[in-house]
Amino acid sequence: MTIPQWADAVRIASKSSITKLRLNLVKIQDEFQRNDGEMPSFSLRSKVFVDFTGVCGIILSLTHRRRNMSLTYKRQNAFKSASPEELKKIFDYNEGYKKYLDNGKTERETVTETIEMAKANGYTEYTLGDKINPGDKLYYNNRGKALFIIKAGKADLAKNGVRILVAHVDSPRLDLKQVPLYESSDMAFLKTHYYGGIKKYQWLALPLALHGVVALKSGEVVNVSVGEEDGDPVFYITDLLPHLSQEYNEKTVASAFKGENLNVLIGGIPADGDDAHLVKANALKLLNEKYGITEEDFLSAEIEAVPALKAKDVGFDRAFVASYGHDDRVCAYPEVTATLETETDQTVLTILADKEEVGSEGNSGMQCVLIKDILDILADNYGVSSAVVRAHSMCLSADVTAAYDPNYADAFEPKNGSFDGNMSLINYGVAMNKFTGSRGKSGSNDASAEFIGHLRAVFEKDGVVWQTGELGRVDLGGGGTVAKFLANYNIDTVDLGVPVLSMHAPYELVSKADVYEAHKAFSAFIK
Repeated sequence: MTIPQWADAVRIASKSSITKLRLNLVKIQDEFQRNDGEMPSFSLRSKVFVDFTGVCGIILSLTHRRRNMSLTYKRQNAFKSASPEELKKIFDYNEGYKKYLDNGKTERETVTETIEMAKANGYTEYTLGDKINPGDKLYYNNRGKALFIIKAGKADLAKNGVRILVAHVDSPRLDLKQVPLYESSDMAFLKTHYYGGIKKYQWLALPLALHGVVALKSGEVVNVSVGEEDGDPVFYITDLLPHLSQEYNEKTVASAFKGENLNVLIGGIPADGDDAHLVKANALKLLNEKYGITEEDFLSAEIEAVPALKAKDVGFDRAFVASYGHDDRVCAYPEVTATLETETDQTVLTILADKEEVGSEGNSGMQCVLIKDILDILADNYGVSSAVVRAHSMCLSADVTAAYDPNYADAFEPKNGSFDGNMSLINYGVAMNKFTGSRGKSGSNDASAEFIGHLRAVFEKDGVVWQTGELGRVDLGGGGTVAKFLANYNIDTVDLGVPVLSMHAPYELVSKADVYEAHKAFSAFIK
């Protein structure tokens, strides 16, 4: 109950008693005047006392009730608390998000799509070493696979530092090996090497698309995308029929499904001639006709097999979005829209990183020194010590978290009779993970209480619906994020992201309300 609601309740509940009290006080005044200042009768004084204590009792009762309500923590359903106007905003916002997902199936495509959004909002490309001035709106494209968006503000960098938003844009998938093409039983296949944590069986009997680039010896880079457009063929990994699976059914999941068997079927028609491997030869002929490449060119290619599925609404009420790549483009998109749309005097650095699913290694991952380099450049351009800037900076490491799934309840913390435990609930807003890591907080950033307190105030001011959570039951462990890498630079950092059902599956599920609340949270943070 809010203070205005409480006040209204007091007024309504005590109306009768207050009226009686007012009338009897008038009678006391009249009797006092008539009797030349003598004390009014005992009976009248008693009535006034009863009326007064009645009013006080009502007020105290309602006050106690309000205090009891404010003393407990209870999260709120974002859909239930949304006004009709807010509900429309939720659904409208997710239409843009679905387009972002469909246009960015890979980290490269997501970076390209985001650059177009930035350009449309007045951002220009930055070259390392160039001067950065307050008011500049810039982006730095790191090898086509990671992106830095810089909004240089007017606020004092020595006092305010930089507001940093980080998400990753790589997702679990199947990468083609460097020598992928082979033929067996008059069928042509591509060998794959899975990327990130997947359940291998989920990638069988699923329509797949091929996305990526082929870098030729000439320096030309050829873009590849097959399986997404109407009329495109798709690709496929076969599964064994249940009638012949008895022996496989007796094995563990890990032993029954081998990574070396995740071979993508791409052709079955042989080329003309009497040579061996004519189906492979025909596949190479078609690739050459379309892209001008040869088998040797696969040596310098980055091609990914991803689900050939569009983002779709789920449920009669369309409350959810199913798609490939929610992890972690569901955090990247709200970060980007918040950065591009929010008016602020703060300096904002939004990072879309690569390689999170394999440990954030390499020159496009968050362990790369480039993040420190850019902070150093900002500090130098503002005439401030880089160490001082980092010490006063704050970061939201925006990565998804596991949403509680009642179908697999034993993987999460026991509920103790309520849904207000340490688990993220779908539809209950963006989720904060104070710590991640595994089991005994191993590999965890574990954000400070003071930083969490600051964020609580920020989110409350802007009406952000948010919650806390953990990555499953303590003894099961959890997952890593990039938060610890930012914290290592002496930057206050915490994980904040959207809860996901079926995380790391080829087709994941999120709540539209949670996506929108993430946008609100990032906007509030950078103001």
